[in-house]
Amino acid sequence: MSKTIAVIDYGMGNLRSVSKAIEHVSAPGDRVLVTDDPELILNADRVVFPGQGAARDCMAAISDHNLNRAVLDAAHSKPFLGICMGLQVLMEFSDENGGTDLLGLFPGKVHHFPDVRDEHGQRMKVPHMGWNRVAQAQSHPLWDGIADNSRFYFVHSYYIEPDDKALVAGITDYATRFTSVIARDNLFATQFHPEKSADAGLRLLRNFVNWDV
Repeated sequence: MSKTIAVIDYGMGNLRSVSKAIEHVSAPGDRVLVTDDPELILNADRVVFPGQGAARDCMAAISDHNLNRAVLDAAHSKPFLGICMGLQVLMEFSDENGGTDLLGLFPGKVHHFPDVRDEHGQRMKVPHMGWNRVAQAQSHPLWDGIADNSRFYFVHSYYIEPDDKALVAGITDYATRFTSVIARDNLFATQFHPEKSADAGLRLLRNFVNWDV
C-alpha cells in the first residue's frame, strides 16, 4: 500500500537532501511531499521534521509558518522522525541565543558543548562536525540492520539532555557523553543527519519508511 511522507518545510532544513534520500529508499508509488501546509502534514502517513541553524531562528520560523500545533500533533499521532534541530526543538529550553524556549514536547534542555581538550591537549572543535559512533541504548525497529556503534554524520554545537532517560535510544561521545537519539512510541529523533550518513543512514530512513508503529 502506497504511503505519503511529509517533510516539514519551515525554511530551516536541508530539505532537498532529506527528501531525495527518502525518495531513494521509498517504494514505488510512495509520495514524498516537502510542505509547510499543516493540513497536508496531518494527513500524511509519516512525517519527517528536519532542521538546521540557531534555536531562536528555528522557533521563529516554525511560528511564522504556523506549524507549532501541526508538529506537536504529528509527533503524537503517526510515525515521526526528527533530524538535527528537529530533535533539539522537541525539548523545553535551549541555552542558545542567551536562552530560547522550545516546543516542550519532552522535559529537558539543550546545552552547548563544554570546553574540553583531547588526549593531545588540543581543544576539541565546536561545532562537532563529521563522522562519529552512535551506541544503541535500546532496541528499536529503526536500528534494524544497523550495527551497534555505527558511524553517522554530525554537524552541531549543542546537544540535548532529556530529563527522562527512558527516551535515550542512542549515545555519542564528543567533548562529553551525550544523547544523540531519542525514541518513544511513534517518535524517533536523531542529532545526526541520516541523509548524509551513507549506508547506515539510508538503512535508518528505509526502516522509518517501513516502520509499522
